[in-house]
Amino acid sequence: MALDQGWQDFLREQFVIGSRVKVRECADPESGLAPGMTGTLTEIDENGGFHVRLDSGAAATLRLGEDRFLVEPPEAHTLKLYMPLTGDAFEPDEDGDMNWEPIPLDAHELMRYANEITTALLHERMPEEAERGIMHWYGDDDSVERKVRSAVFTVEPRDGKLWGVAECRVTGELEPQELEMLKDYITGQASDGWGEGFEQRDIDYGGGCHLNVHLWNSGKDWSIQTEEERFGPAYAEGLPEMCWSTLAVTGELICIKRGERGYYPSDWNTADRQRNREIADFANEERCITKAQEQAMVCGSMNGWRVPGADPKTYEQESPQMGGMSLG
Repeated sequence: MALDQGWQDFLREQFVIGSRVKVRECADPESGLAPGMTGTLTEIDENGGFHVRLDSGAAATLRLGEDRFLVEPPEAHTLKLYMPLTGDAFEPDEDGDMNWEPIPLDAHELMRYANEITTALLHERMPEEAERGIMHWYGDDDSVERKVRSAVFTVEPRDGKLWGVAECRVTGELEPQELEMLKDYITGQASDGWGEGFEQRDIDYGGGCHLNVHLWNSGKDWSIQTEEERFGPAYAEGLPEMCWSTLAVTGELICIKRGERGYYPSDWNTADRQRNREIADFANEERCITKAQEQAMVCGSMNGWRVPGADPKTYEQESPQMGGMSLG
């Protein structure tokens, strides 16, 4: 019997997806679950069932009031989303009168004003944002609201440029669609919300000069990306943002996100191992994702994205089958 929506929302708010779960006692002797088994919370269903991906790779469901288990929330970690910065400088002319013709500044030139820009960003924050930053204005009651505890704009020097950064504190791991939702929200804040007010702030840098800084611009080169997406190794450029594969042990259909460790369960998963492999192949082929790219994504998700095995060129001369490195 389904729980009322209020209880469903309460459970999902209290027990965040990605929490660690430890089995104390299972009421069903046929479940195969034993005290001490551990896993990761993947879903709380409408009946209050806690769906867990065990560390062995198997799936299990635990129920409040029937089974005994511990749920430990994951530690919050920092996720940085990088965006190109631009600016306009205004300086007095030879007679000491302000020249209102802006001097465009690129990310290289903004490096010299990093301290002034950082201070201005801090001063722009409102009292309401003290705890959660711009997530205070998020407004939707969804998984992004529950997982992203805070997000603030700052800047960071990197590779000779000054980058705009949305520094987010995240509990658990964001699924691919959740990351895209967060990126869309921050893009909106950078362009039409918080950033629109900030770019009108005059940032003084001495001698009667000031500049205005833009977190967002309409140029084709503007984008918002994770640290791995923005600064990852060159061989990752040949990989898609996401692909599909299957787990070798269970045959479960999964999604792999470029630059991220581990994998996400797919909404298209079925109970049929062969059918899952067919779905993965079809989804990848529809997006022109090759077997070599899939295998490189598998390697990257298991071993890190800076190893040679995360380069699809490693597999392009091999058989189209996934081989020993495969998850499925």
